[in-house]
This record gives sequence, C-alpha cells and structure tokens, in this order.
Amino acid sequence: MKDIVQEAIPEQNLLLRKRSTDVELPMSAEDRTILASMMEYVLNSQKQLTAETYGLRPAVGLSAPQIGVNRRLFCMSTMDEKNEKLHEYAVANPKIIAYSEEKTYLGGGEGCLSVDESKNGLVPRAKRIKAKVRLLDLETGKETETVLKLSGYPAIVFQHEYDHLQGILFVDRLQESLPGLEPVRFFEDEQEAE
Repeated sequence: MKDIVQEAIPEQNLLLRKRSTDVELPMSAEDRTILASMMEYVLNSQKQLTAETYGLRPAVGLSAPQIGVNRRLFCMSTMDEKNEKLHEYAVANPKIIAYSEEKTYLGGGEGCLSVDESKNGLVPRAKRIKAKVRLLDLETGKETETVLKLSGYPAIVFQHEYDHLQGILFVDRLQESLPGLEPVRFFEDEQEAE
C-alpha cells in the first residue's frame, strides 16, 4: 500500500490527473514487469491472510498511474457477478470502442486504492462495453491484440481502470442517487432474495 499514489496528497493527485501515454509494442521488459507487479498486488490483496499480513486493501484492479507510472497499463482480476467466469487481464493501450446506452452501477458504491475509503459512492457506468486491447499473458509472455466484450461487473471494473489512464477518478463521477438505473446484481444477492 505504501507505493499506491494517493489522491489526498496534492503532488500525488497531480500524477493521478495526468493522461497516460501509450506504451510501445511489443511491450518492453519494464512494461511487462510493471504489469506483473500490479497483478501480483491485486491477487495478493484478494487472499485474506496475505492481505492482513501485509496491510493490503482488497482490489480487483490496478492501473499504472496508481503506482506513479504515466503509461497506459492496467490489470484486473475478478469474477463476473454470476461467479461463473474469471476476467483476469494484463492490459496495454486499451481503447473503449463502444459503450451501451444502458447504464448500471455498483449498489454498494465504487472505491479505489488511491482514494480514502470514506469517499466510496455511486457511479453510473455503461452496462456493456467493447474495448480494443493488447493483452499480455503473464505466464507465457505472449502478447495478443483482441477486442474484449464485457458486461456488468467486469465492464464496471474495466471502465474504472480505463478512467485512471485518462486522469479521471471515480470521485469525479459520483452521484447522490441513480433513480431509474438498476444496480449490478450479484449471485449472492439473488440467493438472499429467494
């Protein structure tokens, strides 16, 4: 956590507010290392014992600007809301090429490692997106150009990390309430309702 850039510190906030630059392709060894380190943090933060031992806040994504690197890189690792498919990506130079008109949000509000937890809140997001990306397979080192089609929770996570690369924080998009929008419903929520 000590390496995560914080919005509340004025000079660090300036770093978070800069638009990131594209990385050269194929990725350099340094960019590959940055992606691997970010993914390591995300995965470790999801392991309760490891997170407690090292004082890590839980995360499903992390972008390069959050560690003080002004490059278009981020990683994410999360299940979809049905708990059926893992969305684990190490991403370079993403470009969202389509947004659905239909919006959604996280009922419990969004949060961010770079923002004090007391500021968590509701953020309207496109329910579905299509994004052109360069993916790095962290096990094989292979890079591939692809188009990701994401919906629901993974789409929200992708948009949140993508915003970081534009110099935008979720607090810039906060709403008091989102009448008329349906929140993302998780598998556990549906079970509780039955």
